[in-house]
Amino acid sequence: MNLIPQQPPDKYDAPSLLGDRGPKRFHAMAKPASSTCNLDCTYCYYLSKEHLSQGPGAGRMSDETLELFIQQYIEGVTGGEVVFSWQGGEPTLMGLEFFRKVVAFEKKHAKPGQRIENDLQTNGTLLNEEWCAFLKEHRFLVGLSIDGPREIHDHYRVTKGKQPTFDKVFAAAKMLQRHGIPFNTLTCVHRFNGRRPVDVYRFLRQEINSTYIQFIPIVEHRQFERIAPQTWNNAGLPKDGDPEAKPGHPNSIVTEWSVDPDDWGYFLCRVFDRWLSQDIGKVMVNHFETLVAQHLGLPSQMCVYSEVCGKGVAVEHDGGVYACDHYVYPEYRLGHLKTGKLDQMVFSRGQAKFGYAKSESLPQYCHRCAFLPDCWGECPKNRLLRTPDGEPGLNYLCRGFKTFFAHALPEVERIAAELRKQPLRSKARM
Repeated sequence: MNLIPQQPPDKYDAPSLLGDRGPKRFHAMAKPASSTCNLDCTYCYYLSKEHLSQGPGAGRMSDETLELFIQQYIEGVTGGEVVFSWQGGEPTLMGLEFFRKVVAFEKKHAKPGQRIENDLQTNGTLLNEEWCAFLKEHRFLVGLSIDGPREIHDHYRVTKGKQPTFDKVFAAAKMLQRHGIPFNTLTCVHRFNGRRPVDVYRFLRQEINSTYIQFIPIVEHRQFERIAPQTWNNAGLPKDGDPEAKPGHPNSIVTEWSVDPDDWGYFLCRVFDRWLSQDIGKVMVNHFETLVAQHLGLPSQMCVYSEVCGKGVAVEHDGGVYACDHYVYPEYRLGHLKTGKLDQMVFSRGQAKFGYAKSESLPQYCHRCAFLPDCWGECPKNRLLRTPDGEPGLNYLCRGFKTFFAHALPEVERIAAELRKQPLRSKARM
């Protein structure tokens, strides 16, 4: 169904964003506790969203909003699977009773034959035996945030009282393992651990025994708390190679804790080598898994490497819907669950334009790059630089990505060639 009648239709119409006129699939990330968190991680991009949590019941999703969200999400996705992602802030602050209601509402509104899955991203500090029993019973996939061994993890991930959190998070990992709960580790790569890739990866593999590893680069505009992505002054952006294009400079374009672009490339290269020599076929690392998939001709497994975006929205505690988890700013508010339908917001013309802008706004410098199909400019919120000839829209991490792709692609092509020779079922895990 064309949600925006127009003659003749163009690429911003809903069917174009879908890619065809088949089942509607999209992803909604829910923020039931908004920015409320029991930690005070230095680099957290969401703690500054407290302006979204004002008035009675601030920062807590009501039962009414919860059921409305679940109902609209299940109704809106016409594919065979609906994945609920619960993030924050810290979603476990909502308590177990809230998540028991989640499961009950999902069962109430489930469609026949449609699979419903849940994942929970948590700092792990509030998990206990009762939580684990619930997560196991209802087959939640858990994402556990941990940045490496103690001295690395505790550098930025601290409580409101600036106390370390490593011991509680490490205990949570072991508790999840005892209960047989599948979990991913999510590790932020920042200025402090960017030069210690082997230490981080060895810890995740040998101490945590993680087999699903996500690395997220920390990149934050120096005024990210007040200025929405793509609303900054392009003329004031530094060029690639300028001193201001690095963290630590007094006039840097990014926060002091953002990862250095060169360190990001170094980090990925060193971890890739360790993964290739010891863990290929046994461990999923998000950046490597998607790169192999893309060289098999499959879609990117990560939105940041897709040619277009826009089908991953954020739903705040009050029912407000935003274009993306990293675009929770007034400029990118799509609407409200009480006054609109979730699927109509996702497939609206405005959101389609937002999604296509990812590739349409790339500078010519990127279009001439041999790595364009691997990168597509990565996440638009990180396009904080101007190209050497002054065109805006260059990704802050460009240098690091070029280093990594040049290093990894020969092996990635070899892996892809080997996988093409194997039966289709063996390609599920690289």
